[in-house]
Amino acid sequence: MVLSGLDARSPRPWAVVAVVVVCLVAGVLALARGPRPAHAGPNTLPHTTVEVSPSRCGRGWSAPAPGVQVFDLRNPTDGSAEVFLEDPRSRAVYGEVEDIGPGTTRELTVRLGRGSYAFMCVPDDSDAVTGPTVRVTRGRSGPAAAPVTEHDLIPPALAYQKWIGGGLSDVVRLTTRLRDAVDGGDLAAARADWLPAHLEYERLGAAYDAFGDADGAVDGTDAGLLGGVHDKDFTGFHRIEYGLWHGESASGLRGPADGLVTSVTALRDDWAQTRMDPAQLGLRAHEILENTVQFELTGRTDYGSGSNLATARANLDGTAQVMTRLRPLLATRYAGLPALESELARVAGTLDAFEHDGTWTPLGKLSHRQREKVDAALGDLVERLASVATLCDPRRTV
Repeated sequence: MVLSGLDARSPRPWAVVAVVVVCLVAGVLALARGPRPAHAGPNTLPHTTVEVSPSRCGRGWSAPAPGVQVFDLRNPTDGSAEVFLEDPRSRAVYGEVEDIGPGTTRELTVRLGRGSYAFMCVPDDSDAVTGPTVRVTRGRSGPAAAPVTEHDLIPPALAYQKWIGGGLSDVVRLTTRLRDAVDGGDLAAARADWLPAHLEYERLGAAYDAFGDADGAVDGTDAGLLGGVHDKDFTGFHRIEYGLWHGESASGLRGPADGLVTSVTALRDDWAQTRMDPAQLGLRAHEILENTVQFELTGRTDYGSGSNLATARANLDGTAQVMTRLRPLLATRYAGLPALESELARVAGTLDAFEHDGTWTPLGKLSHRQREKVDAALGDLVERLASVATLCDPRRTV
């Protein structure tokens, strides 16, 4: 995903991605929507207008009823707010709407059943306020999940950060082997060494934000560079890939290979002092494969090796590593977790079928049916992982 104003060299703009609108994803919790149309048709769901100001949080819901319905959350104040519909006793969340702007109304669609509910309003730069408790006496409610706090995310983030440290050591070892092959003038060996080194780096996907500008130097593309693939600022894995598969001499590749080893070594050496943001871990689990669909499955990062499917498989490994650390939090919050884990394994098998004795099928060699199968499988995973990002988004309660 390349956003306006970002460094176009790197296809990973995660450092500036924010969960701004978001609701709890459809199929997990409730869905947030934009402003209600001026004229609702006869078949629309019942609507209830609820005020979400600090002084009147939750006011206006006087006739509770079961079933699927829409709350029009009205913010009459001059500041933004986020709002949760929760069980006031367990604090399990049924729905969420973020960034309700001053003087605006946003919709929250939920299914309510027997139980107690309350709106919690969290204004910007102010304490959270919980509105009156409302009881529904019949029916079956939609899904709810206990909120995740930043404190909950610290142990999995620390475990993942430790794993990244080991991965960076492997990247240094493999890129050094690649550089040595280039230095020795053995370009056949360098082509064989390039892919394992690149894949080891790709498995570290959830840490790219913490890598900062170094990620662009290690794995950036030529996008946005005036000289394209011949620009002096085109560096890293893809610069070497282009040279290895386009007939460049060993002498021309020695500088880029040395630069790559220097960059990944600096990353490894600095990693002990780096701190990942625990609040971003669930979001990264989703964005690793979102990025894969946009860049690997379109071939936009292929500079001659034809290894996009191998990279997609490495990205899948990286996603699995994040999910392993998040599993204790998700096991009691996400009913779809077993299905998601099964799907991860199934898609891994789908991709593995395109590897034969260390050689991967290039995207251009896939049949139309194979291409559709891969696209559908990865696309489905991206949708499922959006639920993980939502459920692991820490909630402010004070």
